[in-house]
Amino acid sequence: MKMSGFVVRKVIVGVSGGVDSAMAALILKKRGYDVHGLFMRNWDVANETGKCLADADFEDAKMICEHLEIPLHQVNFVKEYWNGVFSELIKGYESGTTPNPDIMCNKVIKFDAFFKHAFERLGADAIATGHYARTSCGYNLETVDPVKGVKLLTAADNTKDQTFFLSQISQSALQRSLFPIGDLTKEFVKKIACNAGLEKIAKKKESMGICFIGTRNFQKFIEEYIEPKKGRFLHVETGKVMGYHKGTHYWTVGQRAQIAGQDRPYFVSELHPRTQDVIVAPGTDHPSLYTQTLFTEPPHWIRGIPPELVSDHMFTAGFRFQSVHPIIRCTATQSGSNCLIVSIELPLRAITAGQYAVFYRGDECLGSARIIRPGPSLFTLNYGSRVDIPKEFR
Repeated sequence: MKMSGFVVRKVIVGVSGGVDSAMAALILKKRGYDVHGLFMRNWDVANETGKCLADADFEDAKMICEHLEIPLHQVNFVKEYWNGVFSELIKGYESGTTPNPDIMCNKVIKFDAFFKHAFERLGADAIATGHYARTSCGYNLETVDPVKGVKLLTAADNTKDQTFFLSQISQSALQRSLFPIGDLTKEFVKKIACNAGLEKIAKKKESMGICFIGTRNFQKFIEEYIEPKKGRFLHVETGKVMGYHKGTHYWTVGQRAQIAGQDRPYFVSELHPRTQDVIVAPGTDHPSLYTQTLFTEPPHWIRGIPPELVSDHMFTAGFRFQSVHPIIRCTATQSGSNCLIVSIELPLRAITAGQYAVFYRGDECLGSARIIRPGPSLFTLNYGSRVDIPKEFR
């Protein structure tokens, strides 16, 4: 039954030069779609060796599309990326938060700027990416009920699931998006690539970390954009000055602090950009690094606000704030400003302002909310003993 009134023939695939997007394109072609690749140039500043990594990735994308015998288009989103992702990241570090550029890039670039370009300029019926995720409609976009909407579902390969990074995607984009490798494991994706004659791409080293930093040291990178400001390292228990640093923007909660002359490691528990003080705690499991509550901005719901949040201003769901963490139970209460107060079932380490609280129900990713601040730490709540937390949450 055709409910949305269109037939999917032409699919524009975001081809990055990596194996995941390459195999997404191959799978779609084998399924009979009119597949076109689109390479997005989001960052074109040379790295420390003087090379522009985007140029090398484009050559790989070109080779992939020639091998698959599909057209390749290129689009420059440097301005959009700078304004919508990078500038926000810099503002975040200046204000003492730790932004998540991957979530912002998917929201602002891949499922907005890219989405619009594919439909308005290239005549797409749908877009596709190499994300490890699934939807409730799969390939059946023609049968989508726009009122009921589409669910964003976790990938078959739990270790590679990327719904965390897609948690700010709009429903309108999701209804026209395909994730061809969401039912596959990474190992199998690489095997397909080798069998298809793309062994070079299958063996290509995966890009890790933030694309515009590359292999550079983060502190050397950030000082190109934010002026150093002298500040103090203060001991969380005594208030004693432990040393000095060049600004809160160099640090994030949970990170090991580089303080000379100490007989034990110290870790960042709080950032105070107004005074440029960085509060540090002795040991990686100090109670000041753990909290069981957090406060968020108004959330983005992918398929609509949970009904119980409307009726009771409270809901229970799965929660994570780091993509590598297991999903755990939480209860969230809505405040008068539509922000959330989230209580999680066990204390977690280094919950950080600027990151995202991502909510799940079963295998559905409901959406996410940017964290404004963590609640009081276990140390503040007078927990004197060390925290007994399973190692997968540390």
